[in-house]
Amino acid sequence: MLFRRYGKRVDSVVTHFDPYALNEIGFRRDRSRTFPADEFAARYAKVAEYAVEEETEGPVQSEAETEILTRLERQVRTRTEGLAPGQVLLVENEQGTDYPKLRNRQDRVVVRGENRMYFRWRVHPPIRLGLYEPREGKGGRAGPAAGSPAGSPVRSPEGISPPGPRP
Repeated sequence: MLFRRYGKRVDSVVTHFDPYALNEIGFRRDRSRTFPADEFAARYAKVAEYAVEEETEGPVQSEAETEILTRLERQVRTRTEGLAPGQVLLVENEQGTDYPKLRNRQDRVVVRGENRMYFRWRVHPPIRLGLYEPREGKGGRAGPAAGSPAGSPVRSPEGISPPGPRP
């Protein structure tokens, strides 16, 4: 499942990559799961981080832009579908700080004696996805959450199974 932080809440999101939007790279809340940010931090521990980067180029601007967005969405979907039970991804880019944006460079090229434009697209900064797993104590049992009294187990969120053996 894919999540993103919105202020003091962490909401489940779906990708919304649209070449015709002002912000081409977007995540839309689907509201299937939502947590207060401190509860999310108490339930999950970060174990890895992935940078989703992509570049593309071509002679038609809209085709090159659509291609890069398709590739980015495919990478995010592949990461999300490859999660083990209990694992979640969190989009760690912050709006106004390091939010990913498409950047393009236009070059003039000569093709058969005619001037043409050539478009190169990249995403900068990359989309940062944090991989989170439920917090566990020794022996595979749930341990105390951060800030909770010792011995108070962390509840497993509904619909998310505890992690199983890794391949």
